[in-house]
Amino acid sequence: MFFKWFADLFPLSQQHLRTPSAIFVLLMFLNDPLLNIATAEQKYTNRLINETSPYLLLHAHNPVDWFPWGAEAFAKAKTENKLVFLSIGYSSCHWCHVMEREVFADPKIASIMNQHFINIKVDREERPDIDDVYMTCLNVYYRATGSPQGGGWPLSLFLTPDGNPVAGGTYFPPKDRPGMMGFPRILNRLNQAWRDQEQQVLEQSEQLAGIVKRTLRQARPLQNIPISHTLVQQSIDHLLQEHDSTYGGFGFDPQNERRPKFPEPTNLMLLLHHYSRFKDEPSLKAAEKTLLAMSQGGIRDHLGGGFHRYSTDRYWKIPHFEKMLYDNAQLADAYVQAYSITRKDQYRHVAEEIFTFIERDMTQPGGGFFSALDADTEEEEGKYYIWTTEEIETFLTPKDAAHFKRFYGFHMGPNFESVANVLVTNESFLDVASELGTSEESLRQQIKQARAQLLKIRQQRPLPLLDDKILTAWNSLMIRALANAGRILNNTHYIEQAVQTADFLLTRLRNDQGQLLRTFRKDQAKIPAYLDDYAFLIESFLALHLATENKRWLSEAVRLTDQCLKDFSDEQQAGLYFTSKQHEQLLARTKDPFDGVLPSGNSVMARNLIVLAKRTGNETYHERATKLIRSFTPFMQQAPGAMTNMAIAVDVLLKKAP
Repeated sequence: MFFKWFADLFPLSQQHLRTPSAIFVLLMFLNDPLLNIATAEQKYTNRLINETSPYLLLHAHNPVDWFPWGAEAFAKAKTENKLVFLSIGYSSCHWCHVMEREVFADPKIASIMNQHFINIKVDREERPDIDDVYMTCLNVYYRATGSPQGGGWPLSLFLTPDGNPVAGGTYFPPKDRPGMMGFPRILNRLNQAWRDQEQQVLEQSEQLAGIVKRTLRQARPLQNIPISHTLVQQSIDHLLQEHDSTYGGFGFDPQNERRPKFPEPTNLMLLLHHYSRFKDEPSLKAAEKTLLAMSQGGIRDHLGGGFHRYSTDRYWKIPHFEKMLYDNAQLADAYVQAYSITRKDQYRHVAEEIFTFIERDMTQPGGGFFSALDADTEEEEGKYYIWTTEEIETFLTPKDAAHFKRFYGFHMGPNFESVANVLVTNESFLDVASELGTSEESLRQQIKQARAQLLKIRQQRPLPLLDDKILTAWNSLMIRALANAGRILNNTHYIEQAVQTADFLLTRLRNDQGQLLRTFRKDQAKIPAYLDDYAFLIESFLALHLATENKRWLSEAVRLTDQCLKDFSDEQQAGLYFTSKQHEQLLARTKDPFDGVLPSGNSVMARNLIVLAKRTGNETYHERATKLIRSFTPFMQQAPGAMTNMAIAVDVLLKKAP
């Protein structure tokens, strides 16, 4: 069978390829930084030179004859009867950039690619629809070939000229390695299969495509599950069962303590919401345990503010160092909500540090927030953020250095690759002050001043590169966080920032028909917006309406909601598709209710509709919310831990119901 034959090309790859780490993004210069990286005249230039995505521009001087996604590439594949090689990645993906340096920059490998394939490069953050469909293709292919692997990035997939999946994997090395075939041999074997067994390849690809379409359509289970608080309680019970009561976080596996931990803010927001509604102490305890543990761990940037992407360990100690806008926006919201409930100043301080970091390092003049900061500088992960004992003793006075080292755990030895320290604190100011023979307030001020001094020193190091594209959905999350913080913390500056960016999105990320666009960079907005872009922006406008009492934001929310329902609804007016009527038709039109690193657009829209019904008195919105939620209740029952934001929507809906 062709599946079995081709499976031999892909021995098991490292599981860590699923977890993102950054190796390249970009600095801001007056001119496009990606074109200024090499001052010497470039030997190669391909079509990606005309793109705006920082990730795509990284590949613009590869010897590979890259195409951006589009009709031109597939038309050429059909004309020349060649397979398509589709490579999907993003700017803070470590293995994406390893493959770029090792494989795509190699003229000999590029020659094989150019001769026998049509090569397409995609930024998954610009085109999440393509990524979703073809990541599903990869996982279906793995199941068909009996591979236990999971998907990851770079996503490397071979397609027929019609776009059907043939085979794929993630990272491939430039040469054969033990247990992993080199990319040149894979290319040659695939080309030979296409040349000698084209009909068989086409038949197998049709079978794969059929499975993918059925998978993505997610046929609704036959049973009718009523909307009830039982669904909410099942989600709460699942989170409490999965909660690591010792170190915080969710999904701890005692058999694998090195399993990465992600912040999962949608889980935290459900627990905090549940406590606010029912004063459920276990929910608050689990949320606080996680929020406190993250704030003490290395996943938090103790000098500059904000959070890194995730922890490589159970203890939140050593992060992957990239910083994502969407993580920090959602975590700022969670810490503000925790402060609102508990009035504990440490939560407010953490949130304020996030906002300071975003304003300082991630904000475009005139409005708009950038997407990501890199993990690496000078090709070393974490180099910008780590400290040696000698550095601390050089830059601080002996007393300040001694106290700083004690508070941040230097006395326990290096915690990062046995040579340096990620800043981590597991003890309170009071306990450390008592040990050092000083007062708590004195130690607080001493550490605060030392942090400010070291931040100034750190800013003199080579800076992490910045992905400066502006995404509507991610910006909307930060607008919401700022609006909520401005209201709860009584800080008008946060509200002013939220309003400025909301105005920017409305002005610069809409087409002539008033429909939203996805991405903006270098004075160019493009790509029709997805469900997440609409849902998150509507939610941010509702937060601004609550914070400012300005009816403008309610009117904008209504207008966008009506547009969203028109462009994304299915025929039953139940759930919403991820793509609009303006998007191209891929293998299938997805409708995803599950949370990931972002909350599900369907769950956010359900809550938006409920709020709009209350604020406008338009019961049609309430009816649509009910239909939407009801269409997904069977999935909630089957996977209560994967739809925590929908659980909030269910509770909000029931709160209004008789």
